[in-house]
Amino acid sequence: MSSDPEGDCRAVAEKPRLPREVWLLAGANVVVALGYGVVAPVLPQYALHFGVSLSAATFVITAFAFMRLVAAPPAGLLANRLGERRVYISGLVIVALSTGACAFAENYWQLLVFRTAGGLGSAMFTVSSLGLMIRISPEHARGRVAGLFSTGFLIGSVGGPMLGSLTAGLGLSAPFVIYGVALLVAAGVVFVSLRGSTVAAPDPEHEAGVSVRRVLRHRAYLAALFSNFAHGWASFGLRIALVPLFVVEGLGHSPGAAGMALATFAIGNVSAVIPSGYLSDRIGRRKLMIAGLGVAAVTTVLVGLTTSLPIFLAAAYVTGAATGMFVSPQQAAVADIIGNKAHGGTAVGTFQMMADVGSIVGSLVLGLIAEHAAFSWAFVVSGAMLALAALGWTAAPETRGRPAVHTPARAIGPEAGGEVP
Repeated sequence: MSSDPEGDCRAVAEKPRLPREVWLLAGANVVVALGYGVVAPVLPQYALHFGVSLSAATFVITAFAFMRLVAAPPAGLLANRLGERRVYISGLVIVALSTGACAFAENYWQLLVFRTAGGLGSAMFTVSSLGLMIRISPEHARGRVAGLFSTGFLIGSVGGPMLGSLTAGLGLSAPFVIYGVALLVAAGVVFVSLRGSTVAAPDPEHEAGVSVRRVLRHRAYLAALFSNFAHGWASFGLRIALVPLFVVEGLGHSPGAAGMALATFAIGNVSAVIPSGYLSDRIGRRKLMIAGLGVAAVTTVLVGLTTSLPIFLAAAYVTGAATGMFVSPQQAAVADIIGNKAHGGTAVGTFQMMADVGSIVGSLVLGLIAEHAAFSWAFVVSGAMLALAALGWTAAPETRGRPAVHTPARAIGPEAGGEVP
């Protein structure tokens, strides 16, 4: 790290402006998340109107998630070969067309094919989006940029269901058309805006990619993989899949209270993600990762043990804020490791894949725990997973101010937080 921390802080203060591409892509994230929030609530019902079983209807959602999972590493390879911009635009267009096509599906199998194709496009978009974030992030503001990116998705996730309630009266197919058109517009705007961008363009002097094999020798990357797995497990496998059931079945409240609980988690997330990213540019990633994961571990357990809705909501807010505390530094740490002067698509794809693995495995395992043991045990296991992730970061080096893994080998070593022999 720099021997002049005060100088580092002055550098942050002297360079407050972020590239316009950052704001453009953050806005695109809002559109993507808003549209997903509009479509997600009506998708199972839309599948059911084809006369299939409930399990078949929910499999449409599983197929999308599974395709995202298996397509993440290939999407990273594609980003290395074609560049993040091309894969980013292509992914947006694929999701737009496949989502719009869902509105005109004539049977269940067509809907399943279209939605599965959407998972492919989503993987391309997500991996290349994170790769673009790494490329366009100034070294002194990687945490701040990561915070903006995450906030774009969070705002869309909160506002999407609200917008969906306004479009519900237009019919089951209307949200798919609206989402598809919105994505095409976003893809067009991003294409035109990034076409002449020098910030988002690959550096011709550094054509070699950063391989997964190489970054796997970096202790901080390993810690980031596991913490992203734990994040997917707790935030999606537990929160999205089990919290609504816990509020209704365990606490005896209405589905409206379940929606309030999810909104409380999201509000906590939004309130912390940007400040945490900004702070990580000043004090480093590691401390915030350990603190955020540790607090989230404790409050996740408390959420599952509470019997009072007000206490539940208070603990939910703190859990959401603690999650926001580690999300931005986690992405910034990956950006530190890969650097913005090399192709890191496969490393980014592997990192993103871990959240999807955690989401899928977590929802299956926690569902079985809740069914055969108790809801509270599902929260305890999830808290333990987050605690293990925090422990992993205690053994990892700080990444802010360290050489990226593609730095010449003589500059990398355990003492520099780089590759481990």
